[in-house]
Amino acid sequence: MDTVVAAGGGKLRGFVTRDGLAEFRGVPFARAPRFAPPEPVEPWTGVRDATRHGPVSPQPPVRPDGALGVPADLPEQDEECLNLTVVTPAADDRKRPVMVWLHGGAYVTGANSFGFYGGHRLAAEGDVVFVAPNYRLGALGYLHLPGVSPGNLGLLDQLAALRWVRDNAAAFGGDPDDVTVFGQSAGAHSIACLMALPQARGLFRRAILQSAPLGLRLAGARTAARTARLFTAALGTDPRTAPVAEILRAQVATVVRAAGPGGLYSVPPFCPVADAPPLPSVAHWLSQRARFAPEVDVLIGTTAAEMNSFLTGKPGIAQLDRFPVTARAVAAVKAGVTRWMFAGPSRAFADQLAARGGRVYSYVFDWAAPESVFGAGHCIELPFLLGDEAAWRDAPMLAGAEWSTVTETGRTLRAAWLSFARTGTPEPGWPRHAPRRAPHRLP
Repeated sequence: MDTVVAAGGGKLRGFVTRDGLAEFRGVPFARAPRFAPPEPVEPWTGVRDATRHGPVSPQPPVRPDGALGVPADLPEQDEECLNLTVVTPAADDRKRPVMVWLHGGAYVTGANSFGFYGGHRLAAEGDVVFVAPNYRLGALGYLHLPGVSPGNLGLLDQLAALRWVRDNAAAFGGDPDDVTVFGQSAGAHSIACLMALPQARGLFRRAILQSAPLGLRLAGARTAARTARLFTAALGTDPRTAPVAEILRAQVATVVRAAGPGGLYSVPPFCPVADAPPLPSVAHWLSQRARFAPEVDVLIGTTAAEMNSFLTGKPGIAQLDRFPVTARAVAAVKAGVTRWMFAGPSRAFADQLAARGGRVYSYVFDWAAPESVFGAGHCIELPFLLGDEAAWRDAPMLAGAEWSTVTETGRTLRAAWLSFARTGTPEPGWPRHAPRRAPHRLP
């Protein structure tokens, strides 16, 4: 059954799901020529079809050996990718909380249409409006090359999406004054960037940062310049006119070169850049990201063994894992890098927010599938929050787990996220974050 709303630049025709939710796909929230900031969409006449997913940012294939596996349905890719999905219990005047999902993917992969990221369970169980935007990735979103690309375009796309939510949430039964932005990995790192920006003030009331790689900080001028040199050398032509396929080829080559021998240095070379609008310097970002702490409730946490998902199975690492002595050394390295890149900086950010008067809650998610080599690695909490059994059926990180277990634990986890989105408190008995207090353990 179809359902029609007036939002953005005109009327949109969505559809009603089997669960009775109203879903709108491929909704344009902005437009942008290559290497240009996003602009408002042109209004349209008639009723625009919003029953099919829109194109996603051009990107290389998802690694088949990763913890998540490969999405079942690979979406169309195109530079005209600034569209979003809305899932709502009803397009009425109820003024529900709105949850805006920023996907991860190391700033080079990801899409709102991946089955991994479906928000239907959250919308149905919590009576909330779920919104998931696409934004530019990789070189098209984060190349900083003076005279060609200003950098941080993906971040500007996220700002544009949040402004669209502010202006249009009510048409989908949402409350524009009750928005929670939540994201994982690069999506969570993006939220930390947004929290430093005066332009984002008032666009969200709450924020959930899942496994934010805050040890990454922002790329400085030297790092951004090196990435640009590697990229232009690999491309060999003008980035402004090069075919998308050539952009992606040069992007992959840049990532490989930046990762070093064995690919062990996995810090994304295409990422938010300091001293490039709208971001300040690294030092100012570190201080200003908590400037509006009293205005934004925050839930922040990590998994217990983040780096398992990055290092397990890597050439060389797999050989070392065969022997008890070297396996213990590898485990210690994984734990140390987890603390350096994820746990330590997330805790420091929580401390900073609390010291500035923010209401902050922290957690560690510690669950592992019985036959998974990844343990409680990066992304392990996602199936408990988003997607469904079909989307996660072949995920290596869930090896040996019964979906009934994921369902039961996931219902509790979703209830905590939904409670936070509605009230600013995850659940009764969950203490507020305080320095030297251990994070709340989940599940």
